Amino acid sequence: MPIDLSTGTALPPQPVPDDAPRAIVIGSGFGGLAAALRLSCLGWRVEVLEKLDQPGGRAGVWRQDGFTFDAGPTIITAPFMLEELWAMAGRRLADDVELRPMEPFYRIRFDDGSHLDYSGDPARMRAEIARLSPGDLPGYDAFVKESDLCYRLGFEKLGSIAYDTLGDLLRASPQLFRMRGWRSIHQMVAGHLRDPRLRIALSFHPLLIGGNPFAVTCIYSLINTLERRYGVHWAMGGTGALVRGLVNLLASRGVPVRCNAEVQEITVDGGRASGVRLASGERRHAEIVVSNADTAWTYRHLVAPTHRRHWTDQRVDKARYSMSLFVWYFGTRRRFDDVPHHMMLLGPRYKGLLDDIFRRHHLAEDFSLYLHRPSATDPSVAPPGHDAFYVLSPVPHLDSGTDWATQAEPYRQAIQRRLEETVLPGLGAEIVSSRITTPQDFHDRLLSFKGAAFGMEPLLLQSAWFRPHNRSEDLPGLYLVGAGTHPGAGVPGVLMSAKALESVLPSVKETRRAS
Repeated sequence: MPIDLSTGTALPPQPVPDDAPRAIVIGSGFGGLAAALRLSCLGWRVEVLEKLDQPGGRAGVWRQDGFTFDAGPTIITAPFMLEELWAMAGRRLADDVELRPMEPFYRIRFDDGSHLDYSGDPARMRAEIARLSPGDLPGYDAFVKESDLCYRLGFEKLGSIAYDTLGDLLRASPQLFRMRGWRSIHQMVAGHLRDPRLRIALSFHPLLIGGNPFAVTCIYSLINTLERRYGVHWAMGGTGALVRGLVNLLASRGVPVRCNAEVQEITVDGGRASGVRLASGERRHAEIVVSNADTAWTYRHLVAPTHRRHWTDQRVDKARYSMSLFVWYFGTRRRFDDVPHHMMLLGPRYKGLLDDIFRRHHLAEDFSLYLHRPSATDPSVAPPGHDAFYVLSPVPHLDSGTDWATQAEPYRQAIQRRLEETVLPGLGAEIVSSRITTPQDFHDRLLSFKGAAFGMEPLLLQSAWFRPHNRSEDLPGLYLVGAGTHPGAGVPGVLMSAKALESVLPSVKETRRAS
């Protein structure tokens, strides 16, 4: 029975017409849950199938030793997209989940010990730029202006277009040329700013969605504007609170989310997707199938080769994939109150390290880290007097050949030493809870091709029309949402993929007549 999260009272599920066409959604990440809600509101009878023992996919939750660790996303940057989903279900996001704005958004600590507090307040941000490099203020203002253009053209105008046909790409081309999208984001930033620290601070954002700042298009500077315009937020209780809220919205509409239900095959009848076969052998029929599973995995493992002329095994294998992640979750018996909620700890190298990760697929001895301390804002995620942490290191995907079964603990120890040397002195003696996730876990548990954490790398020629389409190019009746399809990774990206899906779906009336 669905529950009103604001009052704790039961809500009656909304009835679904018996003759409504059926849709199966594979995977319950943010993209899959958003797609399921949108399908339900359009009149489809929807069922969500999840491989894991809890909903959320990469946005799952670990609970141990009194700590709550968000397994995946920790930053919410486009709350209006979530508010839109709640409104579709007749509710208010604020009634179910509290989003707490961060100020500053995060601290960037450079290897020389200096830092920049990345702020959403224009005056405070300009003061930070001036503190590090006064001569770069005019360049910073010019960067902000250009990132605002990329936001207007790349996000507002083009983000929710499905790029279903070559015509969609041609119609978008003038905007792509206006943004000079052939430049990398680092090239764009370096054209405005001279200080190497500021070049890093204003170009690293694509790493949040699996992209190399020296290779991905400058269009992704729109993330800077998205953050400044709508803020960086924390969901009180953890990102898992948003997952629970979405699952509850679906339950209020009679949409089940079945866990421990791994899909092993998308079945085909008459040349169309006709449902799925589960690992248990159970078959589920549907008029359409929407995959929120990793896109490369979907084509490589869930759709038989005889039904793939475009995304053949060879084409999937030859695509370029994002980096993976090594994540260490740990809890401490004491608090480290000098550490902010979000912090980037940069290592001695920038381009060289990124070359090792993305081009050479080499696990380097140095690293740059994202340190997340949610208990700085939210005491509910740790026992009293304790701190919860999550430290993330970008690493190569499985093409590196790293044996993570033997390398994980030495790598974790190296990260611990780095934290002790910089911002968490005496850390080793304070740890009371610990667990890790490696690229092998992304492959084995999350079924991510090559263990890549964000699907295909968001290069210009692997974006928009060149990325796997929201409506499958190979199999009628199959649709895609999530990080591996358009527009790409990140919570805003996968939510927007569900919105783009609406423009290529058949109508319920058409589907009912056809069946």
